Amino acid sequence: MPKKTQRDKREKHLLRSVTGRKSARIHSVKELLARATPGMTRITEQAARQQFWHAWLCRNLPAELAAQITAVSERGGVLTIFAHSAVWSARLRYALAELQAPLRAAAPQLSSISVRVRPHA
Repeated sequence: MPKKTQRDKREKHLLRSVTGRKSARIHSVKELLARATPGMTRITEQAARQQFWHAWLCRNLPAELAAQITAVSERGGVLTIFAHSAVWSARLRYALAELQAPLRAAAPQLSSISVRVRPHA
């Protein structure tokens, strides 16, 4: 009578199949962050756009108006500029009306520009 194979042996099974996808070896933290979190790239791109617009507005607006900008956001072709108060918001609207041509030259993809109130926290 043939000998039965024991179930507690530590051998590889001949019919073993790979059930999951094996990932490639990661060599740096940058690679890990780029692969694991694609949302991080979207956030960094958005932050870069905010910095670009804030710097652009500071260069092209009078200093007293530029100091009253609390935040800038660009989403879906809409540039939203947040002002410290309603008074500064109105002044920014008039100043941005004069800068329509340079704004369109800087970003032709913009469909509209809005100014809103958001005080500092």
